[in-house]
Amino acid sequence: MAWWSRFIKPEVSAKDFVLDYERRVALKLPNQRKISDITFLVLDTETTGVDVKRDFILSFGAIKLKGNSILISSSKEHYLKSKRLARETIKVHGIVPNKETISREELIRVFLDEAGNLPIVGHHIGFDLAMLEKAGRSFGLKKIKNPVIDTLELGIRLEIGKHADPNRVNYADYSLDNMCLRYGIFPDDRHTAAGDAFLTAQLFIKLLKKARDLGIRTFGELMGV
Repeated sequence: MAWWSRFIKPEVSAKDFVLDYERRVALKLPNQRKISDITFLVLDTETTGVDVKRDFILSFGAIKLKGNSILISSSKEHYLKSKRLARETIKVHGIVPNKETISREELIRVFLDEAGNLPIVGHHIGFDLAMLEKAGRSFGLKKIKNPVIDTLELGIRLEIGKHADPNRVNYADYSLDNMCLRYGIFPDDRHTAAGDAFLTAQLFIKLLKKARDLGIRTFGELMGV
């Protein structure tokens, strides 16, 4: 064996649930489909911090919506088993060690089963997806391939314009709290995964109404293609 081979990580074989996800997500939604006919998966993660390399997921929340309706029965919240639960994390997120927990593998299994080929919605969603990809790497998950909608970016696009200059955007106005207040949503139950997912779902419905008012009717138009 060559000396350098010891520094190369072996390819991880994908678990069956990852392979099943790969098959399902390959079924693309047609761009001409009406937005009102699409089911969206809104999600949020609570983490130990904002460094993808160093931090890890504490909890995961998700809920589905279709048309103007949030599908309450689809709401899910899971807490991960963790040997490290810092005092500051407990204070901010309200997560305590005696909550019922699931393994990282079960979390990824549940998430991929829920995601299928649905469009995924979230606020600063890129961070959540990066953390989920990191958590799923040891099970053979390389990339989350669903269509993605960030409510922060969608809000900027609908309010300022598709070609808004990032240097001229006041991003503080597009925090989840401020956007909820601006659209008449009381930001209750913040800093829990399920609570933030529910707030984001409410905000997304408001943004979809604004999109309709601007003549955006199809999935392709919503995705900007």
